[in-house]
Amino acid sequence: MRKDSKIFVAGHRGLVGSALVEALTRSGYGNLVTRTKAELDLRLQGAVQEFFEFEKPEYVLLAAAKVGGIVANRDYPADFIADNLAIQTNVINSAHASGVERLLFLGSSCIYPKYCPQPMKEEFLLTGELEPTNRPYAVAKIAGIEMCWAFNRQYGTNYLAVLPTNLYGPNDNYDPENSHVLPALIRKAHSCKVTGDRRMTIWGSGNPRREFLYSSDLADACVMLMGLPQKEFSQLIRSTNEPPAINIGTGTDLTVRELAETVLRVVGANAQLEFDTSKPDGTPQKLLDISRISGLGWKPTISLEKGLNTAYDDFLKSSRRAEHMAL
Repeated sequence: MRKDSKIFVAGHRGLVGSALVEALTRSGYGNLVTRTKAELDLRLQGAVQEFFEFEKPEYVLLAAAKVGGIVANRDYPADFIADNLAIQTNVINSAHASGVERLLFLGSSCIYPKYCPQPMKEEFLLTGELEPTNRPYAVAKIAGIEMCWAFNRQYGTNYLAVLPTNLYGPNDNYDPENSHVLPALIRKAHSCKVTGDRRMTIWGSGNPRREFLYSSDLADACVMLMGLPQKEFSQLIRSTNEPPAINIGTGTDLTVRELAETVLRVVGANAQLEFDTSKPDGTPQKLLDISRISGLGWKPTISLEKGLNTAYDDFLKSSRRAEHMAL
């Protein structure tokens, strides 16, 4: 990408999208195009088509999506599959029609099989059954990757999908019902700290292993990928045997119990963990093989402890904003 290239960041207010805008700006890209959901509903085909015809972006980073934790996926499965299918179909179709040079599609590590060999390599996609608790979301994301692959093969487009591990950072969703595991733990630990509650209940056994990546590390990886010379970029997307997908993670994981203990320490809450084993654990382990992205010279820079301190500060700021708005 040139520094003056017109770049559309879809979903710029979310966890990933806001990190992408910050990383692009920090790297000197000044011609960014963004739209709020109120300004452009990406689920509406006509609106998306008009937007692309008017703005004619050269590059697209598709971070807009309906996301959530186990509870949200359980309660709103139709929304998760329908909204995500609509968003990515509309954007990818319009990107092709308007001649976008490159597109980056944000997938997720949750699309790998539930009992996938560890660490998970890109070639393991679609080799086993999915985790039932988020299958509608996973199927939609798999369809997005397949669309990128199909458009590349049929039309010669330059569409790449990235598969990030569990993410956290500024502008995360801390809603008690719809958040992912890490922001949910931050909220619970803070509540224990404020109320003096000595018990913090965790869903499941605490034994599943998870990998976590700070959002700015992901954003830096995405900017690097989009800026690769065409020869290197083509090597990532032109395979006829594997989809154009690349893992982005840390290459290390920890148990949910260890994660909760770390969150309690960072937040400064004096509480004991209790595990509700009547609730589902989800996939036993999700550790990404990051050899492909590492081979391109990228590596994460933010440790979990450092990232959690920043994430907790963001949670406190968002809580104060919410309190101010309620007054």
